[in-house]
Amino acid sequence: MTPDIFRILPEVVLTLVGVLVMLTDASMSPKSSRRLLGWVAALGVLAALAASLWQGTLPAGTAFYGTVQTDAFSTFFHVLICGIVLVAILLSIDTLPPDRSPEQHHVGEYFALMVFGAVGMCLLTSAVELLVVFIALEISSISTYVLAGYRKQTGKGPEAAMKYFLLGSFATAFLLYGIAMVFGATGTTEVREIATLLPAARSHLFVLLAFGLMMVGVLFKVSAAPFHVWTPDVYEGAPTPVVALMSTAPKVAAFALLIRLLYGVFPLLHPLWMPLMWVVAAVSMTVGNLAALRQQNVKRMLAYSSIAHAGYLLTAFTGSGTEPIAAVGFYTAAYAAMNVGIFALLSVVGGYDERRSSVTDYRGVLYSSPLSGGLMLLFLISLIGIPFTGGFFAKFYSFTTAMQGGAGWLVLIGLLNSGIAAAYYLRLALSMALPSAASAKAQGLSSVGAGVVLAVGIAALATLALGILPGHVLDAAHAAAQSFAAIRGF
Repeated sequence: MTPDIFRILPEVVLTLVGVLVMLTDASMSPKSSRRLLGWVAALGVLAALAASLWQGTLPAGTAFYGTVQTDAFSTFFHVLICGIVLVAILLSIDTLPPDRSPEQHHVGEYFALMVFGAVGMCLLTSAVELLVVFIALEISSISTYVLAGYRKQTGKGPEAAMKYFLLGSFATAFLLYGIAMVFGATGTTEVREIATLLPAARSHLFVLLAFGLMMVGVLFKVSAAPFHVWTPDVYEGAPTPVVALMSTAPKVAAFALLIRLLYGVFPLLHPLWMPLMWVVAAVSMTVGNLAALRQQNVKRMLAYSSIAHAGYLLTAFTGSGTEPIAAVGFYTAAYAAMNVGIFALLSVVGGYDERRSSVTDYRGVLYSSPLSGGLMLLFLISLIGIPFTGGFFAKFYSFTTAMQGGAGWLVLIGLLNSGIAAAYYLRLALSMALPSAASAKAQGLSSVGAGVVLAVGIAALATLALGILPGHVLDAAHAAAQSFAAIRGF
């Protein structure tokens, strides 16, 4: 029998690393450099990633009285989340203000919060008890609320944190009320038991209310329309390395939760939630892309882009069988690679003070820093969905899955939206390609530390690999999907 502690080994490793970072920070001299703490956190997350891979060798099973489950599904998302957090930490090491800079503050807490946030995200993907889901979501959310307001010396930083906190708290309350409704209808909060007891629920009205409330909470976390209003302001106000993290890792965890709710808790409501996903996907794609067309601020443009990508992801849920789960898993991996990559390069070129914030500020970047500009083009064409990049294959897989489920009109809407998205992505690319004598020389990768180079390199290689040789990740995504194959009504 596998000891229970092995079922949460990545979370244990991450927790110990977070505590170690905080204790080390407290014991260091105020004049000492805190950069070392970033490398400590990075090595700890790497150890957690190794622990997640090792968990994949264990037989599927539950622990701690059936509250957490280790299987191919949880392993896939654990590895993905740990990989994103590792890259975000590497990026932060050399893009935060220099040691003893007036802008530098609480660097140790910054890295500890990233690690503690990863604990909640990982636990969220393996929890099969709704109260544990709520606790994991809070651990993840509280960390990102604080990180969003890290730039306290600016007005936009605290504003972003407050908006994210207030709206996020409302969304979490909806989820908690939904859990209460489920318990009232079935008498349990355990995922497997709920699916079994739903047909004989005491009140079908409670079931429908529970479903609606929980969907509000989760769709807020994935920044799907119409629950997307927080996204542009938070992305603009938070430091760019934090946006690289919060635009990907929490969204990956939230989509894992959405899969578990739709296919694990409410499989019998498939005739209800499939049309709902159709509508939300169409609205998210359209609202996100049309709003992004009007943006001059690059981070706000990418924020609306993330709303559109949430729509592309939700499109896969209109498919049938296990393919939607595999498609969502692959898309989250591809989206994480290209989105972390583009924000990493925004951190390099624009700097911590974001001296380049608008599209026109990036004019001439391809000339002043060819490597940085070339890699930005790679991530932009992947976000568009051009072949031989991860973005193309992810979008192709999502749309193919929807076509197989009979959602042809939704796929058409997605294709039209992809054309709209190309306009604002190419607008940034064109600005970078136009020479400008007045443009200040952009900082290149040659002038930053090893952490940033590693972060950008990992993101670029992953983006190319997922477009050219996607086989291993596809196999892992399909293995994750099979975890739900035996669920009744699926």
